[in-house]
Amino acid sequence: MSDLMKGFIWHKDGSTSFLKKEIPVIKDDKDAIIKVKMSSICTSDLHIISGFVPKAVPGTILGHEFTGEVAEVGKSVKNFKKGDRVSVNVETFCGECFFCRRGFVNNCEKGGWKIGCTIDGCQAEYVRVPYADNGLTKLPDNVSYEDALFVGDILSSGYWGAELCQIKAGDVVAVIGAGPVGLCAMMSAKLLGASKVIAIDVDDKRLGIAKKENIADVFLNPDKINLEEEIKQYTKGRGADSVIEAAGGENTFELAYKIARPNAIVAIVAMYEKNQILPLPEMYGKNLIFKTGGVDANHCKELVQLISDGKISTNFLITHKFPFEYIKDAYDVFKKKTDDCLKVAITYK
Repeated sequence: MSDLMKGFIWHKDGSTSFLKKEIPVIKDDKDAIIKVKMSSICTSDLHIISGFVPKAVPGTILGHEFTGEVAEVGKSVKNFKKGDRVSVNVETFCGECFFCRRGFVNNCEKGGWKIGCTIDGCQAEYVRVPYADNGLTKLPDNVSYEDALFVGDILSSGYWGAELCQIKAGDVVAVIGAGPVGLCAMMSAKLLGASKVIAIDVDDKRLGIAKKENIADVFLNPDKINLEEEIKQYTKGRGADSVIEAAGGENTFELAYKIARPNAIVAIVAMYEKNQILPLPEMYGKNLIFKTGGVDANHCKELVQLISDGKISTNFLITHKFPFEYIKDAYDVFKKKTDDCLKVAITYK
């Protein structure tokens, strides 16, 4: 293969462009080089370009949501070999530090979110994955690259949000935001035992997707109803047993704590562009538990198995496909939500 490849990078001024870069090589014995077969665009990529991710490094190839084929492995990689089909975790983690041993892989002392943020990402022909034994998940023969495209990021994020809620049988879970992460949170909440999932969004078309895919039971548009009163109708007047905030809108944080019942868990999966206010006097006595932060994507193997077993599917999220050469157009469609875009899949030769 040629020594150079094409990568899609972002610049400090907020612009993007294609750039020829050297094909990545093994830098550490625990690395793997992945030939990208399919990637996607995440809202976090838009946040990077807009300057809302302080640690992101200008000139870095974008992208962290992808599947591909192992092209090369370092000599310390034990679980993967050249030719393996894999999905890739959004998080880079060592598996050995204080946080990793407790399952908090987002806070790994040697890793965290690196791919597409501080090191070159997947919107390129090849990408280097550190700690490959932790960052890769092998795909069964019946799971395609498309099937597993979202395992390492938005599906993990939705599952993580549902897991934070400590869902018990009979619980009513409200999910704010019927975008890709919110939809994944809905299906995960059902998977973890919620008796009723309430989908909340100002976009009726997105609520319609949740209904069509049978991943929620109640569908509410807060622009058309009194959301707090409506939630009480489905929760015996108490409020939701847990709330997953996956929208990150101007008032969605406020909505989350208002529709939660006393002693509920509010899981904040969304990334905000502005600081949010926690009105402690207003909510005093409600005894809410807030859980926030970046995804701990440590269930990728289980998620791939669930896909293989036919228990979950995220294929419906892909509304548009673009060849890698047209990724600028893909960004434009994704950002503007043209033609009701949910997620785009970028294909590679």
